[in-house]
Formats: sequence, structure tokens, C-alpha cells
Amino acid sequence: MIVTLSCTKVIDLKLGNDSGKLVIEGNITDTTGLQYVKLSRNVPFTSANVYPQVSGAHVMISDDKGNTFPCIEGPAGIYSTSPMAGVSGTTYKMTVNVGGTTYTASSVIPVGVALDTLTSKPNDFNHSKNRREITVHLQDPAHVVNQYRFVMWVNGVQVNDTFAYNDDFFDGRDISIDLVETDVDIFPGDTVKVEMQCVDKPVYTYWFALMQQSGNSPGGGVAPSNPPSNIFPACLGYFSAHTTQTKTIIVQ
Repeated sequence: MIVTLSCTKVIDLKLGNDSGKLVIEGNITDTTGLQYVKLSRNVPFTSANVYPQVSGAHVMISDDKGNTFPCIEGPAGIYSTSPMAGVSGTTYKMTVNVGGTTYTASSVIPVGVALDTLTSKPNDFNHSKNRREITVHLQDPAHVVNQYRFVMWVNGVQVNDTFAYNDDFFDGRDISIDLVETDVDIFPGDTVKVEMQCVDKPVYTYWFALMQQSGNSPGGGVAPSNPPSNIFPACLGYFSAHTTQTKTIIVQ
């Protein structure tokens, strides 16, 4: 049985136009390589999405097995570990000390779920321009809580829209998810890449809140408001330990 995944309850966000707040964007994946924490300052919602980088911080990643992974800055505002791979079931902690304040967050990498295929079909809302939309297909594991985030690139450019879904009503079924985006027109012949991340509940809540802002968030980043973050003390951003896999298609 194939079903189309839908959203959960609406999260009320308070949009603001203030600026200068610290933004932390940390990611640990299960793919071997450098893992990154990005520090910047936010800008007013009405301004262009150019974020001043924050240098001179001390950043550390650790896990619940007692391992530590110091992060080195370079380029400015980008702090990376030595090559490593996150492990499913492991909890990772991020510690950031900047400006005399220490920020911490933890995230657990879920067990990965396979991204089966990508397909394309005529856009349900715009047939006249021959536009297409992308659908992802996967088998959701039964009796396991799963949350998914998707990131899309069209002809090598990441779209601004955010996609986050859970399996509250579709546990254990074949799922088809339409990634309805408003940022870029997709046409036959375009190359589309989709990354699927399996994320834990707090990270899902963060991305789901951004998705409800109807594309206001910059591509893959943070929004002008302060959605429910897993970082303490509260600041803009997130720390996500997740699985990652990608598939690419030529749109038909």
C-alpha cells in the first residue's frame, strides 16, 4: 500500500526583525569526512541573507562512548573535526564557547532508513508551464519512530524550501512524499538531487517549524524567528546528528 505523507500540528512561530544574535548550525553525519559547526550572526528578516561569521570560538564534539573530537576553525566561522563518521544509536554532544558563554546541545543518530527511489510528475498546481515536482519513495520501518528531513538541489543549486516529515500516521508503510517546493521551477531535463536525513525528534521539530514558514528560511539554514532549538542556552540554530544518503534523477 502506498500513501502520501502529510504534516503534523502547526507550530506557532513569532517572526521578528532583530539582528546580531548568535546562530549555531552543527551537523554530524554517518558518512566519513569532516563534520562541521558553523557560527554566524543573524541579520534582519528584511535584509539579504548574508550572515557575518563568528571567529575565535572554542568548539568540541564528544559522544556517549567517551570520545572527543576537537574542532578547528577554517575558513572563518567554520569549525570542523578531523575526518570521522557518526554511528547510529550514538548520542553526540556539541560544546561551543564564544563570548564568555558556553552553549551545549546533544543529538542521537537514528537507525538509517533506505531512500528507495525518486520520481517526477507534472506539477499539480501549474500544468501550463510544463513544470514538474519531485516525489521520494521509501519503506518506513514498522514499530519504529522515524523522522525525515529532505534537502533538494536543482541543477546544482540548493532550493530554499524546507522539507520535514514524520511517520505518526504511516508507520510501517510504503510512503510517497511529494516535495512541493516554491523556490525553483523544475522542468524536464533538469538534474535534481535529493538528500534524505533520518533525524531525532528535537531536530525534526526544528525543521518542521521552519517548513511552516512557507519558504522563508534561507537554503538549509535558520529562519528569522527562533524555532524550537535543541541548543542551551537558547539561541538561533540547531545541532543535528543524522544519517545521510542522496539520489539523483534527470527529470522526465
